[in-house]
Amino acid sequence: MSSIDLNADLGEGFGRWTLTDDEQLLSVVTSANVACGFHAGDAATMRRVCALAAERGVRIGAQVSYRDLAGFGRRAMDVPPAELAAEVAYQIGALEVFARAAGTRVSYVKPHGALYNRVVHDEEQAAAVVDGVLLADATLPVLGLPGSRFLKRAEGAGLPAVTEAFADRAYTDQGTLVPRGQDGAVITDADAVVARSLSLAGEGLVTAHSGARIAVRARSLCLHGDTPGAVELARRVRAGLVATGVRVEAFA
Repeated sequence: MSSIDLNADLGEGFGRWTLTDDEQLLSVVTSANVACGFHAGDAATMRRVCALAAERGVRIGAQVSYRDLAGFGRRAMDVPPAELAAEVAYQIGALEVFARAAGTRVSYVKPHGALYNRVVHDEEQAAAVVDGVLLADATLPVLGLPGSRFLKRAEGAGLPAVTEAFADRAYTDQGTLVPRGQDGAVITDADAVVARSLSLAGEGLVTAHSGARIAVRARSLCLHGDTPGAVELARRVRAGLVATGVRVEAFA
């Protein structure tokens, strides 16, 4: 691959509590998945991150979630499709206000946490998220796991479907993410994360949890903003990509 986007989950604070180093990460990534208030984030945080992203030319994405502040959006929930679609549109609309105030706009949508994993296989929930995006803006690209029900449903509805990969998450042989509760699900060794990033960007391959090499073709690479040392790790990943001739640029 000659180019790849770097995205990170940002704005994941609430009130006086902060989790991600938004300002520093926005100097590295090309796309910012901004929490929209349902798993993290509040109005002031959303406004600040949008302003910082606009200043740096970073694309703004709405990171939509189940309504689960207490569980950081990582708890399984059963939300009726019509309600979920409305809540997805609501989150996108809230972020759009602050993006426009900063002189830009929401450029894409990415589900978060339990919702992200649910729509890989769940046709009904995937359809509800797509309906919510269509309700907000029928031109918005969506970001998701290659081969997921979500991306297939989005393509069928005419939304641009963008694939992404995770250098710091373990994969199953089927190309899905190993659940966070399992040992080894999150990869914390910096050298390993950088090596996996280069392999994903250059070859479209990653070593699964079993040791098998599997194909994961992705246009965007996610760097988790809540990982300890996330800023330095993001800088190393970007530097490694550039050194091997890969252009780092936004997909949207």
